[in-house]
Amino acid sequence: MKLPALAVLIATAFTAEVAAQSIDTIFAEVGHSAIDGRLMKPHAARVRVYRGDTLTSQWLNELTIGDSAGQPIMRWVTTSEPVPGFPGRVLSVLRQTYNARTLAPLGYSTTASNGAFVRVAIDGRFVTGTRRTAVDTTTIRVRDPIPRLGFFAGASDLVPIAAGLRHGSVMVAPVWNPLNAGMTEDRVFTVRGDTAVMVEGRLVRSTQVEEWRRTNGTLYATWYLLLESPYMVYGELPLPDGRVQRITEVEVPPRKP
Repeated sequence: MKLPALAVLIATAFTAEVAAQSIDTIFAEVGHSAIDGRLMKPHAARVRVYRGDTLTSQWLNELTIGDSAGQPIMRWVTTSEPVPGFPGRVLSVLRQTYNARTLAPLGYSTTASNGAFVRVAIDGRFVTGTRRTAVDTTTIRVRDPIPRLGFFAGASDLVPIAAGLRHGSVMVAPVWNPLNAGMTEDRVFTVRGDTAVMVEGRLVRSTQVEEWRRTNGTLYATWYLLLESPYMVYGELPLPDGRVQRITEVEVPPRKP
């Protein structure tokens, strides 16, 4: 069978499966009542990324919960850490702020060791702030309209968690990158059920969730998720070259202030 025909067959089967489960399908724009991230509690976890058996990057995720003008918010701080095999890798600190219930993005700030930075606020209609790449000599002002707001693409695994990981459920939700405010893509999250997965040498019971691109029916990632810390314990992302990128996450003690 030729590859284009195979791709059509896979996409057709995927669409048929979603249609068959339409009774359980939720179309969740940002603000939908099915999403409630307040189940997530403060914690810290170490994330490791592998290609094959090679550790390519790792970082520390820290979640704190707060309040802003009466609005419950969650603040995520992601601090990249050096890995032995890639001593020259650029390190960065990423700070993201969401509405704690809806997961609506409110702020995005990253600072890299090569001098690059992005600092933007998100009000649902515009992304506003400043940025500078490693080769820029001046700071660039940002004010980009948002045609359709989505959940942060880099934290898409939080969406099915905030929806409760109900077995058999299917959710269609938009994902979005604040660095490209005009590009919003629908993803389909299918909750398969409970399974066990090996995470850094330990067997962990979790819920398997597939994340598909709705536009072409291709698999973006398979996640293994919990309703308790660290929430995402394992993930597999197919790569264009046929390999699989593996991601592990293990809870660690929070850093002292």
